[in-house]
Amino acid sequence: MFHAIIKNYKVMFLYFVPAFLYCLYNNLAFINLAKYDPTSYSVLSQFRVVISGLIFQVLFRRRLTKIQWLSMIILTVGCMTKELDHQQIKGESFDLFFSLLILLQIMCSCFAGVYTEYLLKGRTSCGEVDIWIQNIFMYSNSIMCNGMFLLFSQTLDSTLQWDSIQSVLHIKVVLIIFNNAAMGLVTSIFLKNLNSILKNFASALEIMLTMVLSWAIFDVQVTIFGILSTSSVIFAVQLYSRNPVVNLK
Repeated sequence: MFHAIIKNYKVMFLYFVPAFLYCLYNNLAFINLAKYDPTSYSVLSQFRVVISGLIFQVLFRRRLTKIQWLSMIILTVGCMTKELDHQQIKGESFDLFFSLLILLQIMCSCFAGVYTEYLLKGRTSCGEVDIWIQNIFMYSNSIMCNGMFLLFSQTLDSTLQWDSIQSVLHIKVVLIIFNNAAMGLVTSIFLKNLNSILKNFASALEIMLTMVLSWAIFDVQVTIFGILSTSSVIFAVQLYSRNPVVNLK
């Protein structure tokens, strides 16, 4: 493994792009959540489906069909409807700066995801590199990017103090860390063999699953927003299945 890492060191530098973008995305999330209420933030974040489609077209130089675009727009509306189920959006004055910040956050996440798929599918020199080696590059670079952020924000010393480290060592926090790491590894396999467009549809299916399980297990009332959201997602998936994006190898 060490030999493979040294041999493919150039690929490691390519993964600094998504690692930096994800680092920026995570930090922008805290800034934007401080400005927007959770529902407004979640609704605006749903535009990532459409933005991913635009970036996919540019990076892979493929034009999506009208049916594919229509299905993604319906999916976006369905996801927004689900967020409206939680609470009413608070009326706030328009702030161009923070609107651009949340757009930047969405762009970071979408470009990082599609670019990672671009690397995993060998559109650069990454083609012959094992997927697990690429994952090592991705997460190693992420650690370095976040470390540099802590250094420049002058919070590295306080982060490395025992009290800060101890707060992370709770079993629930550790489980969340392992869960998110596992999600990242599974996502890389998904992007390697399928595509980021299909990933958006697969992620949206959690709306239907969550609603059914919440009703069956916790006796949570099914609302009109939940029904409209689930119906929209099901229709979008069915429409997309008629003309899906052909998986790129």
